[in-house]
Amino acid sequence: MDRAKVRRRLWWALLAAVLAALAWDAAALWRAQRWNEAIRQGRAQAQAGEQAARSPETLPPEVRFAIAAELAASGNGDAALDGWRALQSENTPLGQAARFNAASALLREAERLRGGPQPGQAIALVELAKENLRELLRRDPQHWAARYNLERAQRLQPDPDEGETAPAAAPRDAERAATTMRGVSQGLP
Repeated sequence: MDRAKVRRRLWWALLAAVLAALAWDAAALWRAQRWNEAIRQGRAQAQAGEQAARSPETLPPEVRFAIAAELAASGNGDAALDGWRALQSENTPLGQAARFNAASALLREAERLRGGPQPGQAIALVELAKENLRELLRRDPQHWAARYNLERAQRLQPDPDEGETAPAAAPRDAERAATTMRGVSQGLP
């Protein structure tokens, strides 16, 4: 009879553990559904509330991405860029999408600046966008939207030709000048 009691207790303990795991999964599913609904309705930032302000890294990456998209749509491009940059380090499809969105936002800002009174300010933004797009294409060469945006960036700010970046040739008499200087040993006998 003693063995029967032990078995019964083990079965009850196993049942309690399974029910606890089931409850945990149900709560996680409920939270995910709430986040998905908030993202779908465009109110992820409102749903995150104080948690986003205190410690945004505790939010799921998908929610942080959606918050950055909401910030960009509301015209707060700098905060959106910060949100996307935080996700770029992840080598996941979401991280790649964040890199693409950040590069696209930089290009839009550069195009806006080029039409303003100081178009030279756009150069740095275009170069950053090109760097992000090239990194994205290194990881995913088939990303056609990134290829298109890189082409747009190249049209805004072409890369310098190799002839322009090559160092100037040494003056014709450069070697002669070094051998005729006084007090300088050339290391020869």
